[in-house]
Amino acid sequence: MRTRVGFSLWLVLGSLLLSGCLTRKNALPTHRPNRTAAKGVIATDASSAPRGIHTSRAGLLNSYAQVLGVHPRELQNAALYQYIDDWMGVPHRTGGTDRRGVDCSAFVGMLMREVYGKSLPRVSRDMAEQVKRKYERQLREGDLVFFSFSRKNIDHVGIYLHNRKFVHVSTTKGVIISDLHDTWYYKYFTRAGSVK
Repeated sequence: MRTRVGFSLWLVLGSLLLSGCLTRKNALPTHRPNRTAAKGVIATDASSAPRGIHTSRAGLLNSYAQVLGVHPRELQNAALYQYIDDWMGVPHRTGGTDRRGVDCSAFVGMLMREVYGKSLPRVSRDMAEQVKRKYERQLREGDLVFFSFSRKNIDHVGIYLHNRKFVHVSTTKGVIISDLHDTWYYKYFTRAGSVK
């Protein structure tokens, strides 16, 4: 019985590693992807996420402020939340860089270039070398958070928002907002910082 459970655990971990962000080094696209999918649904790990079409900047910021547990005035970069909203719910696809599917490092790289004008390497472990490291308590909107599901190398990246929440590409749920202190993510949380 223990052998079967152990094998199942290794099978699950192995599939996560193989579907991780760093398995392909495709170049990031230089064009804006087609954004024809439904917008306005904020996907989170919580079932009570507000849902609806964001028809105004104020509506967009109000919705994200509610999810993040902050006042809308604390959301400093409306372009950040518009970009996230445009991609919300897009599925994970290893090596993907468009609306049909995207992986974590492609999503972060494209967002950083389009919203902040900063260029990053394609792979999450290389991105980690491009940040000025910070302690968790120092994190601010737009900082990067890194995870090591393999326990060896950094193999996942997301963008910190507020109140321990970060946006990333989950292999099972696509572009989603999660809580850094969720037991699954927190035990693999490895590094964080701002892009140099």
